[in-house]
Amino acid sequence: MDSDAPHGSGELTLRNVGAVATFAAQGMEREHQWYRELSAQDRSWVGLVAQAGIHGFLAWYRQGEDSRPVTADIFGTAPRELAHTITLRQTLDLVRTTIDVVEEHVDLLALPGEEARVRNSLLRYSREVAFAAAQIYAAAAESRGAWDARLESLVVHAVIRGEADDTLQSRAAELGWEQVPDVAVVVGVMPQRSSAEVAEGIRSASAREGLEVLIAVQGNRLIAVLGRLTDPLVTAARLASHFGTGPVVVGPLVPHLFAAGRSARSALSGLDAAPAWPEAPRPVAADDLLAERALNGEGPARRLLVDRVYRPLAQHGGLLETATTYLESGARLEASGRALFVHPNTVRYRLQRIADVVDLDLTQPRDAWVARIALAYGRMASGAQVTWRRTL
Repeated sequence: MDSDAPHGSGELTLRNVGAVATFAAQGMEREHQWYRELSAQDRSWVGLVAQAGIHGFLAWYRQGEDSRPVTADIFGTAPRELAHTITLRQTLDLVRTTIDVVEEHVDLLALPGEEARVRNSLLRYSREVAFAAAQIYAAAAESRGAWDARLESLVVHAVIRGEADDTLQSRAAELGWEQVPDVAVVVGVMPQRSSAEVAEGIRSASAREGLEVLIAVQGNRLIAVLGRLTDPLVTAARLASHFGTGPVVVGPLVPHLFAAGRSARSALSGLDAAPAWPEAPRPVAADDLLAERALNGEGPARRLLVDRVYRPLAQHGGLLETATTYLESGARLEASGRALFVHPNTVRYRLQRIADVVDLDLTQPRDAWVARIALAYGRMASGAQVTWRRTL
């Protein structure tokens, strides 16, 4: 009696496996559009998997159905990349079609009188193989998810460092971010929850908004890079609940990921400086924290304050003098008018002009304080230039 035969069957079993596998390939060609669209090499791999499945069934049946569990070994003949080409649903189609063909041609694999027993075994075997396939795809998804999370973190940290090089472009392309427009960075404190839970919450909320998102944790800081934005501050307000207590700072909008370093640096600098403005809204734009960032020693913030406040006022006749006088007088119209030798209504008119030019209402305490900081840095910058010219 041949040891390769199921329960005493002859060598006919193994000899006809190739023929049955060919019938299975023909069945897949006939029934499944996705199979017909595969490359010749991938179809060849699928055929080998089908043949391995038939061999696996014979070995399982030959040793007794309860002697060992059905494992995923039959998929080991295919390269790992095939899992990215064929979905789990398509793999189950493959299993079902192959089992149907084996059942149809069971007379080629079983001795006369054993056909019914083989068919019954096929039902159980097909279920076990389906479970094994699901486990393979679940493991692949878990592995791919872990790699994507690591790659995502690398991309975010490269953005923070301003490394808009070929490596970043390659990694961004792998994550589908190469062509994502309208990007801004949102930062805040990491909440007291697992990073996976936090990331899932932000991803779900971003997906509902139709946005792309990259997430990373840096120390106790949670960093989200958002793409396809229209209004970063409004979007950040909807995501703020996913951050921990404390400020949530939104960097400026930039055209794409490779320019997002500026947005990230502004947001992170704003997060460091935000405690200086306890009444700041949540979220707050990084540009609304320019004064705090400048006081915290950030050079670009100082230059932006000078460029956005001091220089425009200096270029409009009388506005710089009016702003300085009004602030030094304690925000009193009459006193400012006397010092400037103009009517208080003229001062009021100039204050409105200042608001139009630099978007600061000097009658409001917060805007007046920002203007004071900006004018101080502007005077220092102008004085430094004069000193430098005189030294020459």
